Amino acid sequence: MANDSGSPNGNHPRSASLLSELIQINSVNPDQAGPKSGPGGEEELANWVADASRELGGDVTVDDLEPGRPNVYAYFEGTTDKTVLIDVHLDTVGVEHMTDAPFDGRHEEGRIWGRGSVDTKATFAVVLDLLAALGDEDLALRPNLILAGTVGEEAGGFAGAYRLEEWLGSGRAHPDQIVVAEPTLCAPVYGHKGGLGLAIAVRGEAAHSSKPELGRNAIVAAARVITALEGEHHRLTSEEAATEVGNGTLAVTTVNGGLAPNIIPDRCEIQVNRRIAPGENTETMLPNLEDLIRQAAHPEEVDIELTYGKVFQAFYRDATTSLVTELAELSSEDGAVAAYGTNAVAYDHLPSDIVVFGPGSIDQAHKAQEWVDVSELTKAGQIYRQWLTASQ
Repeated sequence: MANDSGSPNGNHPRSASLLSELIQINSVNPDQAGPKSGPGGEEELANWVADASRELGGDVTVDDLEPGRPNVYAYFEGTTDKTVLIDVHLDTVGVEHMTDAPFDGRHEEGRIWGRGSVDTKATFAVVLDLLAALGDEDLALRPNLILAGTVGEEAGGFAGAYRLEEWLGSGRAHPDQIVVAEPTLCAPVYGHKGGLGLAIAVRGEAAHSSKPELGRNAIVAAARVITALEGEHHRLTSEEAATEVGNGTLAVTTVNGGLAPNIIPDRCEIQVNRRIAPGENTETMLPNLEDLIRQAAHPEEVDIELTYGKVFQAFYRDATTSLVTELAELSSEDGAVAAYGTNAVAYDHLPSDIVVFGPGSIDQAHKAQEWVDVSELTKAGQIYRQWLTASQ
């Protein structure tokens, strides 16, 4: 791990230099890899975090979910019985649409640029910088700290987070507080929606387009399904929201069907995204949606597949929990809710205090140009220092 004080002109904190180094490690989620990124994968970054953590005195576990895709958990002993977990996802979204150099990590205009700069390698840089400072300054960790790097957040159904949840459940650790690293402008986020995805295939029968009555038009049946799903979306959004996170929503996101201009289509495929608000009944949600789809498609038949095989419940904690209020005070930012989803869905049933928290704005994430303000790194570093350390 780099131990320099910043850029050659000395105007950047060490966390900025660390972040620049991290951005230069390609960790594009393999499901979103392409010609510009190459095959992607989290292994190189996981190994970098593991080596840096060992160098800083951490007890490191590398946990392979599948070849080339490991979680990494680094345990640092504190001076109290309290344990804090910071979960930072290792993967980034793809770079094929980027108009900027995706992996240069340059310092420019008071920002660090490149894929993962804000989402969410910035937190790795800030926390590792703090851990390095323990050896340079008269500081000690108060709580025991687990710094976790997890795979598969950007695509793959939060696989790394659920694996970490299993690891915790095996008795390895019982964190009192969990921070899920995401760009929140250093505001503690205590709630966001969950979700589910559906892959729907409407089955018809092909025929010559001059005699459509001899076939069964899958696209026409799919259009009825889409209309029914849009009606369900309007029903959901017209209801009174149970919490400040807002209502559930439903959106048709892709449609693909047809063989040729002169063939009645025998198949039409639809993808659906259903966002789940806190308080919604997830046990009845899937069967109700399936009934709605099948009735709308009738007399045509449909195949329905649940994406990733999971329904992801919403994440929600009380806005007055000790972790929300403590981080809000340290950051001078009110607790908030978010529109996007995070690894927190995997931990919501745990008794721990949980927040989503980190430097930078979600508005910069996933874009053709990605960056984080150096001032946000500095602010996050100060907050973590006050929260996690004490003078010896």
